[in-house]
Amino acid sequence: MKIIFAGTPELAVPTLATLNASPHEVTMVLTQPDRPAGRGQKLKQSAVKTFAQTHNIPVCQPESLKKPATIGMLRNLKPDLIVVLAYGLIIPKVILEIPKFGCVNVHVSLLPRWRGAAPAQRALLAGDKVTGVTLMQMDTGLDTGEILKHAELPIRNTDTAATLHQRLGELSAITLITSLDDIATGKLPGEIQDEEQMTYAKKIKKEEACIDWQSSAEYIERMVRAFNPWPIAYTVLNNVRLRIWQAYICKENSKARPGTIIEVNKDNFKISCGKGILVVTELQWAGSKIQSVQVALNANNNPLKIGAILGNI
Repeated sequence: MKIIFAGTPELAVPTLATLNASPHEVTMVLTQPDRPAGRGQKLKQSAVKTFAQTHNIPVCQPESLKKPATIGMLRNLKPDLIVVLAYGLIIPKVILEIPKFGCVNVHVSLLPRWRGAAPAQRALLAGDKVTGVTLMQMDTGLDTGEILKHAELPIRNTDTAATLHQRLGELSAITLITSLDDIATGKLPGEIQDEEQMTYAKKIKKEEACIDWQSSAEYIERMVRAFNPWPIAYTVLNNVRLRIWQAYICKENSKARPGTIIEVNKDNFKISCGKGILVVTELQWAGSKIQSVQVALNANNNPLKIGAILGNI
């Protein structure tokens, strides 16, 4: 088949790579325009664009898919299928109707659970035990199309958004490539989604990463994993932002005020929460590099002392 691939982040690269190595032809890659990033706000291209250029696949980066010139270009390519994975732009009906076999979205959740922009992070934050990949025949709604296939993936207790995305990216590639022949021959009849089972995975915002120590240690630990590698769960100590990169739960309880450091050991420190205790092992002070607690405790003027109270700006 002639395939147009639409995707942007690293999550989408394994599927593009697998398609590119297959007998099918990737005739075009659609990806988001280069965006300013980092402290210097220099333009940064997407991971999908980087892969495509390295493998000499034509790249198109429209700000919108509604312009007649873009629609005409895609129509002239005469694709059999458009594959979409974490692209980030709305695909209008006129483009959905261009390919012979329509547009298939590879969505990293078990639809109808976690429609939307951040399904992996929301699954982690909610404490889900399983997630997966859905192949969906796209329509004009937001992840509302008919389900063609589900592939489940257990969520590990140690998974962060980074590790879960890596595993979902690999599963996405396998699930799609083994389904393409069935898509072409109509052997994957669509199943209408159960709207009563729908949940929405809204986009992650920076302010969500601010820790409320009145919450349970269990929930805060899920925050640490769900917001790693972005935006990183954080708190404040002595008016300095403290990001927490790795932590685990202590089943004990403490009568200390939530947010109080109640114990300091050679490689971790414990914080009282609304319920339970959080044990921090890796952190990052504002303006500094990520470091183990062991390194942080050996620093001059180390503020991580028993009785210190963590709070918010």
